[in-house]
Amino acid sequence: AVAGEAGVPFFSISGSDFVEMFVGVGASRVRSLFEDAKKNAPAIIFIDEIDAVGRKRGAGLGGGHDEREQTLNQLLVEMDGFGVNQGIIIMAATNRPDILDPALLRPGRFDRQVVVGAPDVKGREAIFKVHSKNKPLAEDVKIEVLARRTPGFTPADIENLMNEAAILTARKREKKIHMETIEEAIT
Repeated sequence: AVAGEAGVPFFSISGSDFVEMFVGVGASRVRSLFEDAKKNAPAIIFIDEIDAVGRKRGAGLGGGHDEREQTLNQLLVEMDGFGVNQGIIIMAATNRPDILDPALLRPGRFDRQVVVGAPDVKGREAIFKVHSKNKPLAEDVKIEVLARRTPGFTPADIENLMNEAAILTARKREKKIHMETIEEAIT
């Protein structure tokens, strides 16, 4: 959504894509990503699952010099260079903000946090509709009931639930997903 709204080049990568067994590879990938973004500025860099590379330092077994820490250090260096590199916005996502290195969260780096909580009942209803779109639902399926029945479910939980219901339906050799089968998948 951000890429489409901004109308600028969007560079997306998962934090785990940076982490490699071989020392220096992750840091090299960080440099390459930022070089590409600079060449195409204005641009947005999005790092999903930043906790894979941005964990608090000193917690690993590598004596402080492991590949992940070198990659994190390179990321911090690149982020600090943005006084010179105007036109680049860096965004990241994590399910674990509590384990991020404080250096990532200081002003001038990731200094704004937007908490996206679990969807409310109306949000879950909309998400159920999205993940039911290409599935053969029986007439007894009531999306609004499912939305009320699943407080705390994330979009990924709802997607998984509907996929599980589809699998259960196939195992039963039924052609349509019934409410009872979705209820079975919830439990």
